[in-house]
Amino acid sequence: VQLQASGGGSVRPGASLRLSCAGTGFAFSAYNVAWYRQAPGKQREMVARILINADTEYADSVKGRFTISRDNTKKTLYLQMDTLKPEDTGIYYCYVPTLHSWGPGTQVTVSS
Repeated sequence: VQLQASGGGSVRPGASLRLSCAGTGFAFSAYNVAWYRQAPGKQREMVARILINADTEYADSVKGRFTISRDNTKKTLYLQMDTLKPEDTGIYYCYVPTLHSWGPGTQVTVSS
């Protein structure tokens, strides 16, 4: 199982970023997948998850600003992040709960 996240960067408050996570080595469409993040000095927390049936769930802190989606034909998970805030800063990871598999993460920094 390999998960490769990309799309992070350094942006100003109010900007947007789109993260991608390519999954290989497993039947991507058959698993629920999620985005987590870890801010400096804090525990890793779930940001959003998307189920096999495309149902979604979001952390309260990102509801209305972030959108999780998946393209099973490309075996890719996405996270569209709009109206970014400094508190969104952290390393973002894609995760497959059933397989307990983490990708290496991509850094997102929001600062003026």
